[in-house]
Amino acid sequence: MLDKSIIERFKKIVGEKNVETSSMSLHSYSYDATPGFRKTPDIVIAPHNTEEIAEIVKICNDHKIPLTPRGSGTNLSAGTTPLKGGIVLLFKHLNNILEIDEQNLTVTVQPGVVTKSLIEKVEAKGLLYPPDPSSMNISTIGGNINENSGGLRGLKYGVTRDYVLGLTIVLPNGDIIKTGGKLAKDVAGYDLTRLFVGSEGTLGIITEAILKLVPMPEYKKTMLATYEDIDDAAKTVSAIIENRIIPATLEFLDQPTVEVVEEYNQIGLPTDAKAILLIEQDGPESVVNKDIDKIAEICKELHAVTVSVAKNEQEATALTTARRSALSTIARLRPTTFLEDATVPRSQVAPMVKEINRIAEKYNVKICTFGHAGDGNLHPTVPTDVRDKEEYHRVEQAFAEIFEKAVELGGTITGEHGVGAMKAPFLKLKLGEEGIRALKNIKQSFDPNNIMNPGKMFFEDDEKGE
Repeated sequence: MLDKSIIERFKKIVGEKNVETSSMSLHSYSYDATPGFRKTPDIVIAPHNTEEIAEIVKICNDHKIPLTPRGSGTNLSAGTTPLKGGIVLLFKHLNNILEIDEQNLTVTVQPGVVTKSLIEKVEAKGLLYPPDPSSMNISTIGGNINENSGGLRGLKYGVTRDYVLGLTIVLPNGDIIKTGGKLAKDVAGYDLTRLFVGSEGTLGIITEAILKLVPMPEYKKTMLATYEDIDDAAKTVSAIIENRIIPATLEFLDQPTVEVVEEYNQIGLPTDAKAILLIEQDGPESVVNKDIDKIAEICKELHAVTVSVAKNEQEATALTTARRSALSTIARLRPTTFLEDATVPRSQVAPMVKEINRIAEKYNVKICTFGHAGDGNLHPTVPTDVRDKEEYHRVEQAFAEIFEKAVELGGTITGEHGVGAMKAPFLKLKLGEEGIRALKNIKQSFDPNNIMNPGKMFFEDDEKGE
């Protein structure tokens, strides 16, 4: 428990209404979207601006109080669970779009802005912010930056880090720094902006971000290809790229996923197909039509059973909405859902899917696999019940083997969800002891008292909390 005098100091900084200590509030922020991890914080604080955050951080650093930044809690690696107690820091007051600069094609935002809201605001001006995680209806920009989130458009447009031009950051000692800016070029010193993107709140607190925008594409088309053989679907992905075509979206869903998604959405997805590819291209109309025709030709050459192009925007939206709903529809099956994101080179998508299916059979668990086939980012998802300890153990074993196989195939343990606490035991598979030691040295230089989101990224025995 925090000393009452310290709590009073926090109240003076942010106001009494913005300091929560009730058991109900503390319970609400004791977990995120990751099953199996929970720890009750000592206090929840909602500051109004960068200066208040700096004051809070100075107190935390002086008294070695753990501090966990939290957005909407959609994190899937236990990255926003306060495993060491202390403070959960909310950004509900820092939720403003500060400026849309059409001359420099940038938008300046606070971390509490909901991703979908930002996308809609800039699209109204004929501009595009491409990163579109499936959680974008509720996830926040601060969380996206901390996890370097991806999305369906990642193949063509890149991920969050490709759009972060500058940051305002409160360091663990309370210092406020600004990195980057509205610049196309900037090599003044180390690239601190890139360092903080994807740092999972372990190095400091992001309080403002300058993001890059691009012109809205003038035209788009969406198509669906179905396959009787997963290998053919995976070969299609590689063949499209080999033909120098980079679709805006190139998504994969296996049969178990299609069955669940169709049952919920009822849009006519073929549940008898072993795999489907959802493909979208955007750009100038003539280029899009040429690319879609060529993609359809490639799909047919590689034994697609059916190839169909959405007849209108409504049909296209239904398809992409159904893909985005994959997690929520699978979550209806059982009380607990584990969604992972092992990533492999595109050429290894088919072998990885086969391995996932083998592992599912080995451990007798149901795994639905979908994901961003165009960039090799697969989401093996297990509906289960965390209360069934024996089954839960088999699920953990299955995922451990999935991570091992992904690295063996030249991939990584996470493509967009982050390491957090859940994947910390597996980070060594990817980086080795030397790599982890380098990361720890960076952490120590910024945060010697280990107050910033402790228990994340680096494996500790007690990381699941209560």
